[in-house]
Formats: sequence, C-alpha cells, structure tokens
Amino acid sequence: MATRQEFIELIAPIAVKLRLENSPIYPSVRIAQAIHETGGNLNVWNNLVGYKVGNGVLTPYWQGDRVSTTTWEVIGGIRYDNVPGDFRAYPTLEAGFRDQDLLFGSPRYASVRIARSPGEQVKALQSSGYATDPSYASKLNTIIQTYGLTHFDEEVVLMLEKLQEQIVALQNRVSSLEEQAAMEVVPQWAKAAVDAAVKASLIDTPEKGSYDFYRLLTVLHRKGII
Repeated sequence: MATRQEFIELIAPIAVKLRLENSPIYPSVRIAQAIHETGGNLNVWNNLVGYKVGNGVLTPYWQGDRVSTTTWEVIGGIRYDNVPGDFRAYPTLEAGFRDQDLLFGSPRYASVRIARSPGEQVKALQSSGYATDPSYASKLNTIIQTYGLTHFDEEVVLMLEKLQEQIVALQNRVSSLEEQAAMEVVPQWAKAAVDAAVKASLIDTPEKGSYDFYRLLTVLHRKGII
C-alpha cells in the first residue's frame, strides 16, 4: 500500500501532463479527487475518480471493462452504505483520467470547464452533481490545502510561461534570419560567380535568382565559362 505522499507523487505527473495538454481539470483538483475517492489507495482497475459505467458507451479510453463493488451515497440527505455499483476499469491510470475528461466535455459540466480557480472548480463539480456527498467541495478543498496541492497548478503555469518564452525567442530568431536573408539576397558563396556574370553582361538582375540559378552560375564560373 502506497503512502499518501507516494500516491500524490504517482498521480501528480499525470495530472500536470493532462493539464498541459488542455485538460479542464486543475492538477490540484484531480489529485484531491483521487485521494478522496480512493482514500489514497490505488486499485487494480485504475479508476481513481469513482467513475461509474453509466450509459456504457465505449470511448477511446474505456473498452467496456468493469468492476462491481460497493460504495456509499447520500440520497435525500441520508447516507446509505454498501450501495452496489458498477465502475469502469482501465488499462492505465492515465486512461482513466482521460476518459473522465471526455465526461467533463459534456454540457452538464460546462461550469467545471470554465472554472477560474481550484476552489471554483470543486464547487462546480458538486453543483454539477458529480457526487452525491453534500460536503464534496469542502472535502476536496481541505485535501488541497492539507497537502499544498496548488503547487502543481503553479508548476503548470510556470511551464507554460517558459514555453511561451521559447516560442517568442524562436519567432524572433526566424524574423532575424528573414531580415538577414532580405539584406543579402545573393548567397555569399555565389557572389563571385554573380559578379562575373554581371561583368560579362549575362545578367542584370542578380538579386532575383533562385537557389538553382545561383548554383548553376557558380558551376559555370568554376569551369571558367564565365
């Protein structure tokens, strides 16, 4: 059985990766939900979010495998233990999370997708009916705060900022190369051949040649033809 820290260290890289790939779920919320739904324990069916079989429609990440077990539900304000349920089973933990993201793409979870903070998102999960527990949001918030899980949300922000900086640097480099190319249309290696061709009155617009044109002039020049 994994310790709570080992559980977090296993889930966090997946949660961060999916967020970077445009998952609507904050890593802190994803990890907190996994801890809450499983008690911080892994299961052999790789479903850490309490995702039931539901309508049974297959997805790229769920091919119909299921596990029957019991859970507890709050119905009409009353808690019922040992409620039987069929839960989706996955080949990997990541497949389970990706399948959950497909669920969150439905209109029912629009408020979850547009949440602007982990706190707002856990409230949206509860109001959207993801769980029957009336204390669901407060429990997830407590887990997030207890284990400092927003650290992983901040990690995503820093990684995206660094990526943006790299993109800007690359764009600047491309612009610089384009400016250099515009200033020096004739390749350096072809200048002697072009000068000879101009002197021999063979060409009068050397700056409009193609790569193959400059290469041909260079070959002719080296052979002493021009």
